[in-house]
Amino acid sequence: MRLQHASLCFPPGAYAEVRAFYGGLLGLEEIEVPPKLEPGKFVWFRGGDPDLELHLLPGEVARGEHHVCLAVDDLDGLRARLDAAGYETSEATEIVGRPRFFCRDPFGNLLELCRMP
Repeated sequence: MRLQHASLCFPPGAYAEVRAFYGGLLGLEEIEVPPKLEPGKFVWFRGGDPDLELHLLPGEVARGEHHVCLAVDDLDGLRARLDAAGYETSEATEIVGRPRFFCRDPFGNLLELCRMP
């Protein structure tokens, strides 16, 4: 068994903001949504090889501490880009060998960003 995708919600109509944050700022590659799933309703991104995906869909954003973690190569560079774009980042309890921090996307979803060894 393995994780294939995770889903996050965004406010209805915020498609441009989804693409600007996840595709533009974070650098995730947008992928096609299968036709029977209403491609105009969802926004999917490649999350890793071979087929790990991040799905975004309009709906109520759940607030809280649950989160999705994205591993990145240039953690410091990404944090600097988020800070420069006005996104608040926060320290996380240390996990030895896995530097990380948290931020919220434009809609309030909590994201953990880390660098894996």
